Amino acid sequence: MTNIENKKKSIARNLILILLSFQISSCNGQVKEKSVNSIIENEVNTQPLILNQSTTFPQIHTNLNGMVTEFVRAMYQDKKGTYWFGTNTNGIIRYDGKSLDKITIKANQKGVSVREIVEDKLGNVWFATSSGLVKFDGEKFATYSIEVGLQNEEIWSICIDRKGLIWVSTGKGVCHFDGEKFTPFILPETRVENPQPMLSDKLVFQFLEDKNGTMWLVTDGNGIFKYKNGEFIHLTTKNGLTDNNAADILEDKQGNIWIGTFNGGVSKYDGKIYINFTKNGIIEGIETYNFCEDRQGNIWFSAEGYGVYRYDGNNFKQYTTEDGLTSNVTQSIFEDKKGQVWFGSWQGLCIYDGEKFVNAKDKEPWTN
Repeated sequence: MTNIENKKKSIARNLILILLSFQISSCNGQVKEKSVNSIIENEVNTQPLILNQSTTFPQIHTNLNGMVTEFVRAMYQDKKGTYWFGTNTNGIIRYDGKSLDKITIKANQKGVSVREIVEDKLGNVWFATSSGLVKFDGEKFATYSIEVGLQNEEIWSICIDRKGLIWVSTGKGVCHFDGEKFTPFILPETRVENPQPMLSDKLVFQFLEDKNGTMWLVTDGNGIFKYKNGEFIHLTTKNGLTDNNAADILEDKQGNIWIGTFNGGVSKYDGKIYINFTKNGIIEGIETYNFCEDRQGNIWFSAEGYGVYRYDGNNFKQYTTEDGLTSNVTQSIFEDKKGQVWFGSWQGLCIYDGEKFVNAKDKEPWTN
């Protein structure tokens, strides 16, 4: 497949995330379905489990008891050890050590995507969803949306900074949430030459607050903005970026900034120079994201169509389906408290245990 075809496929897929809606199935047995409306906790309903519901692609590895029809796009394990899975169109799935629960964000909505999961200092778990900002306080769920000032319900990314302020990105811009209301945060009007946003020229795909307190905002087609103390610095291809269509960002334990893009692969910035690993021919795959640093300091990321890479500080190791990876198109990467690295794709979940890739249910039977 050519690079152009890959790009078209990626754009189409992202558009589908907004336009499609699917009916969320119900579950029973050990699986509880919980419905949540804005700021109101609803009753728990247990209904028949659908194990063989239709999926977009055949499931090579587990799809969480048949609850995931597309893929898991966000994974997180909170301070209590609870596993959270944010799905594409199937809402939130939770494993608390006892049961696998499916949680419907809004009872009257057919399909909800969950794009990011973070936890604050108090242990509240926050979800960026296509139906607003969702909070779980350990007992109940609450949804914050346009009723309290959110510009648009389609949330793509969230970040909690060191002051506890929540940064929220929607298709209509960035805002701050202080726990009660949303306040717009305006980015500069500076534009790159011939910007080519895939979804919205006001969209931020990812936030990062680095160790120095600088906020990095990865935009849709307009490079990256660095923000601190009221001042902005605009990073583009003219001053170091490998591509203005950035997709993901990570700060590693050494303070290096890793940047993934849609058309220019992966680069690493040490504060002075960029090393463009893809353009320098060290790795393959121009569409790169899903950064994850494991407890050994290895950097993992996906390269569309080329599987995943692991960087150990000196060398890159590529893993594909030939090594047991579920799919060469990986949508999410996450390390749990056991040191297992999880990989989500359109064809299910697998785990790398430090030696090999296996079906997630072989390591964690509760995923079934």
